[in-house]
Amino acid sequence: MRHAPGPLLTIDLDERSFETESIDDVTEAYVGGRGVGTKLAHDRIPFDVDPLGPENRVYFATGPMQFSTMSFTGRMSATSVSPLTDGLLSSNAGGFLSRNFTATGYAAVEVVGESDELVVVHVTDDGVEFEEVPDLEGATSEEVCAWADAEHDMDEDHLLQIGPAGENLVRFASIMTSESRAFGRGGLGAVLGAKNVKAMTFDGDSTAEVDVPALQMDVHREAAQADHPMKKAGTTSVTEYANTVDALPTYYFSELSFEGVDGITGDRVAEKKYQKGTCSACAFACKLPTRDEERGIETEGPEFETNMAFGSNSGIDDIVDVMQANELCDQLGMDTISCGDVVAAYLASEDEFGNAELIFETVEKIAHREGIGDTLAEGVDRCHEELGVENWSVKGLEFAAHDGRTLNGQGLAFATSNRGADHMYAEFYPYEYPLVGGDDAMDKEGLDGKPPKIAENENINAIKDSAVFCKFSRDFLTDERIEELLDADYEDLLEIGGRVVAMERHFNNQRGFDRGDDVLPYELPDFEEALSEYYEVRGWNEDGTVPAEVVEDGTDAAPADD
Repeated sequence: MRHAPGPLLTIDLDERSFETESIDDVTEAYVGGRGVGTKLAHDRIPFDVDPLGPENRVYFATGPMQFSTMSFTGRMSATSVSPLTDGLLSSNAGGFLSRNFTATGYAAVEVVGESDELVVVHVTDDGVEFEEVPDLEGATSEEVCAWADAEHDMDEDHLLQIGPAGENLVRFASIMTSESRAFGRGGLGAVLGAKNVKAMTFDGDSTAEVDVPALQMDVHREAAQADHPMKKAGTTSVTEYANTVDALPTYYFSELSFEGVDGITGDRVAEKKYQKGTCSACAFACKLPTRDEERGIETEGPEFETNMAFGSNSGIDDIVDVMQANELCDQLGMDTISCGDVVAAYLASEDEFGNAELIFETVEKIAHREGIGDTLAEGVDRCHEELGVENWSVKGLEFAAHDGRTLNGQGLAFATSNRGADHMYAEFYPYEYPLVGGDDAMDKEGLDGKPPKIAENENINAIKDSAVFCKFSRDFLTDERIEELLDADYEDLLEIGGRVVAMERHFNNQRGFDRGDDVLPYELPDFEEALSEYYEVRGWNEDGTVPAEVVEDGTDAAPADD
């Protein structure tokens, strides 16, 4: 099986030291990316760790596909214990960092401890340097990128960083790569903030050789030649359709369609797009550099989920307003989905839907924990009672779009996801809109026959996050192609993916997670029966806990139900 080559680099912030060690047994068993990060985190982070304490660790990793030139591979993974969900969580980012990460020669990088001063950590194939940067306190993404260029002649493609939100421990703070790509979900930016790490740079000339089959060129050519709606408007191409089928959360989830949708559709985004945008080595070019000259707004996006959170869910029908909120989140370093949903909750509490100026003001306050922003920075799960609104989150993570009240299988997938209400964990919504061919499409109503497919999707997505493949490759990477690219049987890959999912769940079980956390803020037909079937498919206990033997043979952990 193809896997990420190289050792683990451990960076100790307390001692300002570093060391490397072989993790061939881990990379060979778990491919790379999320799989490797999850295995290392499961075995090395204490089960009772404070997510914002010095004993928490952060893992960055790529996979074997980052050593290819194939489209859909400009990505990498970050894993830690989330301050938002309180569980083990991996987040995925695109852009151009992954190739510079592989150039350092490491399969994974582990960050441990806590610095007593704000630092930038410079990682190269020669080792690690620590630079104290008091002048970068409170700096935005743009300002950090400008500093790296001026002080180190290093462009933004070598950089990951946190904004003011991460420094201020906003629970949904992102880790930004460049100015506009993000490890968005789960608040891992706050973990780096708690460690006093403002940024990390990666540079080197030690990229290993991985023998990737010639199929990579077929995929690359097809990505370049495909006539696909995402090339025009990214994920926002689904906005109008989601609205038509009543799957677009609106006015803080009180409605399922938005009368102002025409102002935030993919066509509106396409009108503001001024050039092509892509990730490293990718010919699909689905990113969205957008600009409004009248308002002086320039950003990348918004994507569909941001369109929902700061658009329909906040009562905003002007795409430029959504663009401005998107850019604020990028510069301040926050997940646009969680931030948008939190802002929508605040608007609901104040009866201020559609107030764009209040949105911009509130986003700034959240990032700096000023006034009401200090309350909202805790996330919906922790602040909804004070606001007097419903708790629209799962396991503490705010909802993405693709509403499960209409797309029932996606609703169940929000509940089962170890990451919480995240649409990409099982990525079930394409089967129910449907966005897939007739043979694969499913009725959006009901849960019959869906638990096994949700489990399979979670497993293969764990492999995609380990390879690391972009999820938007689904029209190009068939099961057979994944087998060939990873040199492994598909069923074996599903088994590995299942172990990754089980390790996440097992870790979280030790932190108190069980069936009582696999819940939704709305009812679905036969939900409890479907949830039990999901556990049975996975070989888990009826209470949602994982027996140690299901995680993997040899895991040094007590059974979850002891």
